[in-house]
Amino acid sequence: MIIEQIYTKCLAQGAYYIESDGEAAVIDPLREPTPYIERAKKNKAKIKYIFETHIHADFVSGHLDLAKKTAATIVFGPNANTHYDCYNAVDGETFKIGSLTLKVMHTPGHTLESVSYLLIDAAGKNHALFSGDTLFLGDVGIPDVAQQYKNLSKEKLAELLFESLRSKIMPLEDNIILYPAHGAGSACGKNMSKETIGTLGDQKSSNYALRSDMTKEEFVSEVIKGIGSPPPYFIKNILLNKTGYKDLDVILSKSNTPLSVQLFEKLAQKKETLVLDVRTQQEFIKGHIPGAIFIGLNGSFAPWVGALITDIKQPIILVTEEGRSKEAVTRLARVGYENSLGYLEGGMTSWIKAGKTTSQIKSISAKEFEQKFKTKAVTILDVRKDVEFNSEHLFGNNVHHISLESINKKIDEIENQINYHIYCGGGYRSVIAASILKANGYNKIIDIAGGFAALKKTNLKIVSKLCNA
Repeated sequence: MIIEQIYTKCLAQGAYYIESDGEAAVIDPLREPTPYIERAKKNKAKIKYIFETHIHADFVSGHLDLAKKTAATIVFGPNANTHYDCYNAVDGETFKIGSLTLKVMHTPGHTLESVSYLLIDAAGKNHALFSGDTLFLGDVGIPDVAQQYKNLSKEKLAELLFESLRSKIMPLEDNIILYPAHGAGSACGKNMSKETIGTLGDQKSSNYALRSDMTKEEFVSEVIKGIGSPPPYFIKNILLNKTGYKDLDVILSKSNTPLSVQLFEKLAQKKETLVLDVRTQQEFIKGHIPGAIFIGLNGSFAPWVGALITDIKQPIILVTEEGRSKEAVTRLARVGYENSLGYLEGGMTSWIKAGKTTSQIKSISAKEFEQKFKTKAVTILDVRKDVEFNSEHLFGNNVHHISLESINKKIDEIENQINYHIYCGGGYRSVIAASILKANGYNKIIDIAGGFAALKKTNLKIVSKLCNA
């Protein structure tokens, strides 16, 4: 028996490869099928099934491409209602993978079609649970995409989730290994652990949502507390996962295309085209194409693309580090952004050699900011999440807070003539925010390198919950 978690940090997503006696299955694959195919070839195994725990919203699944390349059967639970051929399993149905058995457990709540898969070993013993977005380590799947259903509220979905957990999952043995679909950093939950594999017993004792004395009303209140509307790309990804999408090979052949400086500049001048710079924030700060937006591949790339680029069909041209254009196109496609037109051939080096204009962002260290703060009044923009800001932030009358995910909606609250010193947690998100502001004509933005982590090492006063208590 082989069970491997194939974890992708950018999306905080866990896909799973299962193998027994020359037969294999994949659960919740990402967009690119190659890693799963190569894994099966390594042991000369045949991928027999592709199991989906639900119709995903935060990424475009790779089930269609993988099925085309392997002839494996795609399996969903009840109510999936896809527009392509797949097998809709019923609650309690079983599938054989070599000497292993995978049992379908219909666990609606995150979505109506959500299922968990119980792995039973060759001896007939319950071994592991692939819980999808039903149960995470430390949390449960939030019902934030209820809007896709007619006449169904997030409260009603949460009630279904309460019943699923208590009737299907909690009665299982404590020693069952728990393999969730996501970990900390995913938008599909609120309080997920940094660990990506655990046991059901640990969750029964530590997960707030599995408290044995919890009423349904308490559960619903806790689960929906603080959840807002999902990013617009969630609903669009659901549609792609439900109706189908372009083959990744087709997207790569079109989008992973070098563009000369002249052609790149011509495309960039079109109003509808977005110049997306995916290098490091340090490289972007030093020099970038005027009007470019920064979202670096070395950070949480895909979720921020989905949160900040509202038009999933917008034409995108890329500025990448050498050799990373294919990666950028693939990671855009993972979240449904399939309209990349190509990348700048030769990168910023070719742009500069051609004598083209560049733009910079002023950046200072936390120590430099500390000295500046002591000598004059400064205006500060904190772009961390609400929960981060409410936990602790810099003290001062001129500290403004607009979370990065809200920057486009609240940009009018930022005054164009004021010097804003901008920070996030570690320096990645602040440069994204600064790039958006610069692209919209705000030229007095000063980035604080290292973000709040660096600021906490200075002698500047910090406001925290403890201080306010």
